Amino acid sequence: MSTRLIDSTGSAVPARRQAGSAYILLAASLWGTTGTVRTLAPAEADPVSVGAARMVLGGAVLMLVAALARDTAGVAGRPATMARGEGLRRLLTRRRTWWLLALGAVCAAVYQSAFFAAVARTGVATGTVVTIGSAPAFTGLIALATGGPRPTWRWAAATACAVAGCAALVGGGRSAGVEPLGVALALLSGFTYAVYATVASWFITRREDDRAVVGVLFGGAAVLLLPVLVAGSPGWLLTASGTLVTVYLGVITTSGAYLMYARGLRGTPVTTATTLTLAEPAVAAVLGLLVLHERLGGVALAGLGLLSAGLLLLILAERR
Repeated sequence: MSTRLIDSTGSAVPARRQAGSAYILLAASLWGTTGTVRTLAPAEADPVSVGAARMVLGGAVLMLVAALARDTAGVAGRPATMARGEGLRRLLTRRRTWWLLALGAVCAAVYQSAFFAAVARTGVATGTVVTIGSAPAFTGLIALATGGPRPTWRWAAATACAVAGCAALVGGGRSAGVEPLGVALALLSGFTYAVYATVASWFITRREDDRAVVGVLFGGAAVLLLPVLVAGSPGWLLTASGTLVTVYLGVITTSGAYLMYARGLRGTPVTTATTLTLAEPAVAAVLGLLVLHERLGGVALAGLGLLSAGLLLLILAERR
């Protein structure tokens, strides 16, 4: 098997790449609702336990979708319509790629856990900025290290603009304590997310069924995080609000959003996709204003505009 994890998608038609960007932006928008919905959970539900419950339910649903889905890609050498779950069986029977699937599942579990641990140690603002801001940079470095296409200057400019806007949006007008261990955990979260996204892209750009790919990766992550959920006193799940919050986070913001993200990776380079997910904090900020009645200072509003400009620049570059 080739060790080149990131391939060029230059052969994709422009319409397909634009559709891919739309899927990824929609997925990021759903992720941006998690913070607002999280406030509806019972007071005794700690963030790590909520995150574990979200991944366990989401992973189970994604595996179910993969088991019931029909692969209708119709690529050369395969029938246009296959039996249910054929894409999942085909993916799991290729033993030479098991190590790569295991790597992606471990990274999917680690980035979730490391992010919550980082937020607990160094604050929401710092943890979020370091995690979300570092992921696009790590993805670009992985592309260079694995022999993938070199990121373009347009990607670099758009990413720098979006990351700067993200930092101003999250940290503007608020002070946050910075702890070295918390920052290290946030960097670990950003790096493992970049690895997960790269692994998923590797399989999907080789015409593996995208539902099977995310099903296996998140199903594996769910198994790894199940002990975390059990050890975290999950009694809050039995309450009405706890059940509703978990169902929304697991089914909508995990299963639904990652299915869209995987579909978007069919026609969008992973370096671009990771930058587009910076739309998440912008959606979270808008919901904070409209739903939670939070207030943003001038720096944060300027950051929102800068982040939007960076994403727009990236989308225009993809259309070219």
